[in-house]
Amino acid sequence: MKKKLVASLLVMSMAFGMVACGNSKSDDKKSEDGKTAISVVAAQYGQNTSDWWDNFVKDFNKDNPDIDLSVEVVSWNDISSVIDTRISGGKEPDILNIDVFADYQADDLLLPIQDVVSEETYNKMYPAFLEQSEIDGTVWAIPDLASARAMYYNKDILDAAGVEVPTTWDELKAACEKIKETNPDVYPWGIDMTTDEGQAAFAYYTWNNGGGFVDEDGEWALNSDANVEAVEYEIGLVKDGLTNEKPATETRYDLQDLFGAGKLAMVIAPNSLPTYCADGGYEVNYGVASIPTNSGTSVSAGVMDRFMCFDHDYSDEQIEAIKTFFDYFYDDARYSEWVLMEGFLPATQSGAEAMVEADPSQESWISILDSCKFYPTAKAEWADVKKGVIDVEQRALDGEDVKTLLDELQTTIAGE
Repeated sequence: MKKKLVASLLVMSMAFGMVACGNSKSDDKKSEDGKTAISVVAAQYGQNTSDWWDNFVKDFNKDNPDIDLSVEVVSWNDISSVIDTRISGGKEPDILNIDVFADYQADDLLLPIQDVVSEETYNKMYPAFLEQSEIDGTVWAIPDLASARAMYYNKDILDAAGVEVPTTWDELKAACEKIKETNPDVYPWGIDMTTDEGQAAFAYYTWNNGGGFVDEDGEWALNSDANVEAVEYEIGLVKDGLTNEKPATETRYDLQDLFGAGKLAMVIAPNSLPTYCADGGYEVNYGVASIPTNSGTSVSAGVMDRFMCFDHDYSDEQIEAIKTFFDYFYDDARYSEWVLMEGFLPATQSGAEAMVEADPSQESWISILDSCKFYPTAKAEWADVKKGVIDVEQRALDGEDVKTLLDELQTTIAGE
């Protein structure tokens, strides 16, 4: 892997620096006023993320005068490339909030998460979520939050077109065609094949056609017949003019804005969509249904993001400062505020209880998580697979053959 080379060069560079100067990265973790400095790069989830973190930093630094916390919020479109650039330059943050982790762990860049999280905070987590970040018996990241996906539909648009809520692929295509015929100013179906959510689109269609990223043995099966059929169906909806016009550049936020504005009839989206629409000033008469399937049983997609800690050869004082950060973030009241703010699902049991108490309608979404499929993020190749399936979708949009593209990806990832 390219990152292996980067990591090796980084290690040699650090070793040379320590010989020449007697320093390590941990020596740089003091701010000018002598406080222990902690840097965090966090993903931007919605309109409120940056403001929330700004307030968090102010409160944290006020309540912990010996620590100097800084948080940089980066969009999902850019965060992977930003971190890759930081790693290549030896400038990675102390703590990273992102979805992937296994490639960083494979390059020996991370600390086991229990080294930097207090036992009390660690024990708040749902065990099933922790298992998603486990490799060879060690947990390398702690869950930040989760979301589940379902199909949202505009009741008024479907009623005007005289169509029922689709449950199968055939019904979905027929409904889209009828909506387009009766309301040409509306996009019937939304698809996001951008670097933001293209891997999610791949999951929606392949999982609901009996395929997916891996086979029953956990081995990569990217070019399965079921996957080829699924991506061809997905691309076919676009080619037939039944979706938004630019799936390769229109992100989930663009689709959510279209849905909120009444310009999109149906879209697969996370449980946070109603919050997003409300925060954007939208009013839409919507319903929620299972994702249409071609395999008999609808599969919902679960997405879990993480915090991880890069290995900077910390002192005991620095480890305690990082533990303080996590304890502060996962404080029950504060964490519940974080999750509820963007309408996501909690990764802690106490957070789930607080969410249901504040909004009983969320109980069904929390239950959905038990039946979700998750990305195979514990496999070191996941980051490359994620980029690869998005590339397949985008190239297929340009007319390239789906089977050929998936065969090439399978060979690249699994060497087959």
